[in-house]
Amino acid sequence: MKILAIDPGFERIGIAVIEKTFSKKDNLLYSNCFKTSPQIPFHQRITKIGLELEEIIKKYKPEALAIEKLYFTTNQKTVMGVSEARGVMVYVASKNGLSIFEYTPPQIKIAVTGYGKASKNMVMSMVPKLIDMDPKIKSDDELDAIAIGLTCLACEKFPLGLSTDKKVLQRK
Repeated sequence: MKILAIDPGFERIGIAVIEKTFSKKDNLLYSNCFKTSPQIPFHQRITKIGLELEEIIKKYKPEALAIEKLYFTTNQKTVMGVSEARGVMVYVASKNGLSIFEYTPPQIKIAVTGYGKASKNMVMSMVPKLIDMDPKIKSDDELDAIAIGLTCLACEKFPLGLSTDKKVLQRK
């Protein structure tokens, strides 16, 4: 089972691909903080995001997308942009046949630390303990994406085999 995990944004997007193993720790196959330039128009930025996700899906062939749900903030301009970019991400995943799983920040904190009000530092310190990863990964966006993927693997019931049958993965 491979999960494409995304911490949504439009300037910085945390992306990870995690493979479920049935050993002690799952495998981090890919992670990156994908960036778009504020110097280009917004529609070009979200197009670049969509194209990047298409390439990652083509290369790693994940079966599901795990993505963070947005919470309202005081900066409505940023929320709208992230919302639009998130829509592109969900569309690309859906178009490619991925099952979609969405998680709130408290759900992610509970899955990774056991405490729904954990600090960002607590989450970031737990991630390397839960998955084999390069210790050089320090980007918050990348670590958030990995945490989102780990949440999906912890919360969802996937078949015991590493089935790629999309029908088996659909929520009932």
